Amino acid sequence: MTTTLTKGGNTPLPSGLCHVTLTSRTTGIDVSAVLLDQNGKVRSDDDLVFYNHPHQGGVALKGQTIVADLAEMSALVDRIAIVASIDPELPATHFDASNTPHAVVACGGARITFMPPPFTDRETVAVLIELYRRAGGWKARAVGQGWDTGLAGLAGDVGIVVDDPGPSSGQTPTAVTAEKTGPGTTAPPRPANPQNSAPTTTPALQAMPSRPLGRVALTKAGQATIDMRKDDPNLVVTAMLEWNGGSAARRQAGADLDLYALHVPKSLVTPAGRRPNRTDDVIYYRQLGSTAAPPYIALDGDSKVPGRETITIRRPDLQGYVLLCAYSAVENGTGSFKSYGARAVITDGRGSTVTVPLFNNRTYSYWVAIALIDFTVPGGALIRHVEKYSGNHVEARPTLYSNGNFRMSTGKVEFKTR
Repeated sequence: MTTTLTKGGNTPLPSGLCHVTLTSRTTGIDVSAVLLDQNGKVRSDDDLVFYNHPHQGGVALKGQTIVADLAEMSALVDRIAIVASIDPELPATHFDASNTPHAVVACGGARITFMPPPFTDRETVAVLIELYRRAGGWKARAVGQGWDTGLAGLAGDVGIVVDDPGPSSGQTPTAVTAEKTGPGTTAPPRPANPQNSAPTTTPALQAMPSRPLGRVALTKAGQATIDMRKDDPNLVVTAMLEWNGGSAARRQAGADLDLYALHVPKSLVTPAGRRPNRTDDVIYYRQLGSTAAPPYIALDGDSKVPGRETITIRRPDLQGYVLLCAYSAVENGTGSFKSYGARAVITDGRGSTVTVPLFNNRTYSYWVAIALIDFTVPGGALIRHVEKYSGNHVEARPTLYSNGNFRMSTGKVEFKTR
């Protein structure tokens, strides 16, 4: 028999194995579970079950399904929250009426369904179902609560500590918050040994891999570090500009964005305390670069419609700073980069992906600096959300300096022709 719940409704569950499956009709979602005590808090960060930690105390993640063995649950676990979050690698950046996820619970002979009311307030994460103790047994409750503050918001509410990777040497400390794509996941600690003490042979590198960061979405002024052995000859970092064009009207008006990577090689980095130099090295649609020779940075091409442009970065041991910028040609008309759905996504292809969104609706700027990748930090690459805009109707691109600082509206002016 199938029971259909409305928001706030509940129904008893038989003891034993329960399978809770979350799906969305039109977009990919990540599924996770949070084990909570009577106060609605986790006992530790291990009480988060997600793709990088798929088993905990009788709860397991299997694809889009959470499997909970209620008979084996610790007495300290009072409820299990089942969570859906938007996949940050897909164009949809928040839930809406078309992609609001739904839940199916299969427990013994019972089958329970729940379709929450549409999420319409730009939620990116939601608790759909709770399995909770009541009078010596278990029940299921239809929750349908979303957060527009992302997974960091949910993590804070349940007591999961979101890690602050800390500023790099020579950088001005920044207020940092990282939004995790598994609720409240934390960045792993940096390796204890400095980079120059790491073995240089490929077998040693494979035997001691860096711990993956998982999926991280930065909040405003946030930062995160991808741990890496920069002398690994097989390591490739990719940085993408993604945009879906926004609304139909926005796409019709024009949605041709361009990815620029301003870069400083390690050999030209200015030490702290010395006067930095202005640099003009840039990879873009007229200077595609190379991954086989310096600068070991290359662009895959020019996408003139909404989609993705990708920068490939090799030899991170030879890199200093890479500033990811987007340009909107004047033919697009007015409209903020945020209205295009633009964001930067950086990944090492080994389980660490950092998404850098935009938060400002600046309408008349042709340029935005989105993220700075700092390869000078020991044992990794620090990714910072910077989000700075050019002046209104200013065509001059940004300028990157040899210490990683940059200035908007001070570089070369170059009009794009179709």
